[in-house]
Amino acid sequence: MAKRLYEELGLVNTREMFKKAMAGKYAIPAYNFNNMEQLQAIIGGCAESKSPVILQVSSGARKYANQTLLQWMAKGAVEMCRKDLKSNIPICLHLDHGDTFELCKSCVDHGFSSVMIDASHLPYEGNIALTKQVVEYAHQFDVTVEGELGVLAGIEDEVKAEKHTYTDPAQVEDFVKKTGVDSLAISIGTSHGAYKFKVKPGESVPPLRFDILEEVEKRLPGFPIVLHGASSVLQEYVAMINKFGGKMDNAVGIPEEQLRKAAKSAVCKINIDSDGRLVVTAIIRKVFAEQPSEFDPRKYLGPAREELKKVIIAKNTNVLGSAGKA
Repeated sequence: MAKRLYEELGLVNTREMFKKAMAGKYAIPAYNFNNMEQLQAIIGGCAESKSPVILQVSSGARKYANQTLLQWMAKGAVEMCRKDLKSNIPICLHLDHGDTFELCKSCVDHGFSSVMIDASHLPYEGNIALTKQVVEYAHQFDVTVEGELGVLAGIEDEVKAEKHTYTDPAQVEDFVKKTGVDSLAISIGTSHGAYKFKVKPGESVPPLRFDILEEVEKRLPGFPIVLHGASSVLQEYVAMINKFGGKMDNAVGIPEEQLRKAAKSAVCKINIDSDGRLVVTAIIRKVFAEQPSEFDPRKYLGPAREELKKVIIAKNTNVLGSAGKA
């Protein structure tokens, strides 16, 4: 086994996290971040609610933050958690939607403890080949790998798809066996972005395809399953954005009770990105509207950070069931 850089940063991979989550019938939160304030809110919220956490970085966020700075931000987050917050929660740094071998390799080389290779846009055999290549490299450093079968609709950073392709349960055993992945993202009706469904006023969101999830569980007993695009698109923050000059009509997400049901199954990682963006944007808009003379970034990013921390504690406690499980 080659040297594990991520251990020097104080990080862990997902293996033990997922084992405990499956046994305890809860899901690990995987929160995306792009800047210091989001990172502080995630660590603070998870430390306070005693929840394990996966810090998620998309390819776009990595470019935005700079890969070298990001490595030390992760180390800083761990140090802050241990020394200042006196918390020992497990922290994983994960690449979200890596689309090339080179990107996944670079993340492994820069201290990520987990990577996702999303080759779901390729034909089935191509998906297997690329996923296997990433697994073989990452496993030398004991970095865990997430693969994906099926395609989620919606838009998130570089990830774009017009329509869902639901995961075919008949493929999952073969895929996992041939690639050696540690976890599998499946498509059961979740969606990227803040506009997950086109629903008219009064209509409800279509339910997730729990029948597909159950079939996958039967074919891969005890294997960690991941849900992407699982923000609930919290309506109070959508309303706040619209009230203070934004324009987000008909933005809807996954109902929290459906996510809670998923978290009690083999789904042991739930990805949340859009909700974090909405909370931060809503609070910043509110401050700008109510205090138009304000120009100190701390005065609007600070309140946004505190609000995001509150939302994270609520999600860990009421939706994912991960609070108190660190």
